[in-house]
Amino acid sequence: MDSPAPMTASLPGFLSPALDDLGVRLGPDGATIRVYSRTAQSIDLLVFSDDDVDWVIETIPLTRDGDVWSATTPALHIGSAYVLHASGPEGSRFDPKRHLLDPYARGVLQGHGYEDFRSVVVDDAFDWGEIRKPNIPLDQTVIYEGHLKGMTKRHPDVPPALHGTFAGLAHPAMIEYLQDLGVTAVELLPVHAFVSEPRLLNLGLSNYWGYNTLNFFSPHSPYASADARRGGASAVLREFKGMVKLLHQAGIEVILDVVYNHTSEEGPGGPLSSLRGLDDPTYYRQQPDGTYIDTTGCGNTLDTSQDATARLVLDSLRYWAQEVQIDGFRFDLAVALGRDGTHTFTPEHPLLQAIRTDPLLSDVKIIAEPWDVGMGGWQTGNFGEGWQEWNDRYRDRVRNFWLSDIDYARRAGIAPTGIGGFATRLAGSSNTFSNERGPLASVNFVTAHDGFTLRDLVSYGTKHNLANGEHNRDGADTNRSFNHGAEGLTDDPVIRATRRKAMRNLFGTLLLSAGTPMITAGDESGRTQHGNNNAYCQDSPMTWLSWQHEQWQEDLHAHVRELLRIRRENPALRPARFAVLGEHVPGSSEMEWFDENGETMSGERWQDASHRTLQYFAAATPTDDSRNRILLMIHGNERPAEVRLPTVPGIVAYRSLWCSEEEAPATERATFAPGDAVMLDGTAMHLFGVDSNDEAATDTAVDDATVDAE
Repeated sequence: MDSPAPMTASLPGFLSPALDDLGVRLGPDGATIRVYSRTAQSIDLLVFSDDDVDWVIETIPLTRDGDVWSATTPALHIGSAYVLHASGPEGSRFDPKRHLLDPYARGVLQGHGYEDFRSVVVDDAFDWGEIRKPNIPLDQTVIYEGHLKGMTKRHPDVPPALHGTFAGLAHPAMIEYLQDLGVTAVELLPVHAFVSEPRLLNLGLSNYWGYNTLNFFSPHSPYASADARRGGASAVLREFKGMVKLLHQAGIEVILDVVYNHTSEEGPGGPLSSLRGLDDPTYYRQQPDGTYIDTTGCGNTLDTSQDATARLVLDSLRYWAQEVQIDGFRFDLAVALGRDGTHTFTPEHPLLQAIRTDPLLSDVKIIAEPWDVGMGGWQTGNFGEGWQEWNDRYRDRVRNFWLSDIDYARRAGIAPTGIGGFATRLAGSSNTFSNERGPLASVNFVTAHDGFTLRDLVSYGTKHNLANGEHNRDGADTNRSFNHGAEGLTDDPVIRATRRKAMRNLFGTLLLSAGTPMITAGDESGRTQHGNNNAYCQDSPMTWLSWQHEQWQEDLHAHVRELLRIRRENPALRPARFAVLGEHVPGSSEMEWFDENGETMSGERWQDASHRTLQYFAAATPTDDSRNRILLMIHGNERPAEVRLPTVPGIVAYRSLWCSEEEAPATERATFAPGDAVMLDGTAMHLFGVDSNDEAATDTAVDDATVDAE
């Protein structure tokens, strides 16, 4: 790993050279190990036999220099298993007999029992050849969020030996699928080494999602093929790098969901495997009496106001971005990383700023989950330039518009709100993200790994989580879902057809909105978890993707594939900047808004719940000479509507590109003239390409919709 730029007085303390080169570094005289601990009184290195990982062949005391402990020994070499023993003041949480992982270990080996692990020295050598990171521009990025194991566990064209593995994801069958669908990045649920909580193991369950990190530098070895696992930690790492290389060769980026907010050590009485045993008061947020401050809901929170902790996070990111060529990171509960010494969130936190500005991370995408469960934990829109954020406001508004509002309207006769807030989200959430950040700061999503799948969102009114062993108490109670008249599976053809159209409306909104779209793996084919909205502990067919589909699922997949093609070909759908009234802003989309009569939307119509029909006209403002215009027609209630296409100077025709009313995308499409009427049979979307004989038409920018009442 390259060293950071020389320290200057303005750099934060965690970039001090004193914290360089932690972990094991191989050299001509053996290996040097460096371990940080401010509070330990002694640390020993224990090296195991190459033939027996329970046989300690050498114990080496580490020498202290400041707060870093080190030793150089020929006993450590590639393939060596080792642990640390640390002693400290009486009454502290040190246990001098406990095997502890090196926080910077590049490989992890399971020993005997839940808390017994070995660090492993790995061979980092790998031939990347001429393959480089794809560096997909943000405006062209489409994220596919999925579980490494779940995506391939049941894929019929992936060899059984590779099911659920790193190599399985890189198999040609999976790569061809991702390319054909049209996504540009896979965002993998946690693949850092993790363990299941004792509570789950006692219930016969496991932590399937992996948000319980054991080590921040090692790939999760159970995701490697059996051959790689037999080859040891170095072979596991090579398989991981091979996966990244093949995906890059196919033009697909790899984004990791990373969990730097807490570890698997849980609360003070929890497992003791690494950080707590080396320097508990440095690594974990706590009161002066040692009581933990938990802003994650997982028992502990890493204290990133401490230099060693912040450096641990930064060094891990550098390692994965440089050595493993990862393209981006999605930070789980990212607010926890931005809390200062008083445990208050600030976007100016030195670690958040370092992640954004570090030269070794300059080519990676950084995405925040902008909340945690502590005080002031909801921070959507507040992470600053350079960061993207999961936009929960987008998710909630889109679900409301197409689902819970429709449910309400069936019972009350009218929807609770108009279309204004929905339009704001469609146009890039300018009321959440600043002009400097623009619409691409918003990672738009309707579903994610956490919550209902898209199919369940339109099929269940309440969660069904009994299988999780918590008497249905876990998981969100407010889902903004709508079962359309029956809970779960039904044979009613009307309900089933209405659900299918609702899914098409949700997908159409997601993929035609300004911002960066994220698809949850399997949603494109109508995957179900049978109403479980918190399937974190379900490593079973409930969570593994099925590749056997009915015709309606194939049709939905075809719609998603078509929408992604349309998005690629129409830059008006993916502006990089917000338009500004009266200004020419390159990279923006100039917008106009019309009602169902083709007239400019009046102020009162935005919030009129009886008129949830809108025509959204967007014209790209490119940096070159090309022009692109689209018109998106939206009808947000179940009564049929006749919508008249607007008459705009210079516009001569509207070409139908996509319509959510079609069960499968039509192979032949109609062309309409300005002023023509288009029928929409209940809730629907219809997208048109716009032909013009006047390149100056609609060149005057109009304001983005900012009429959201939020």
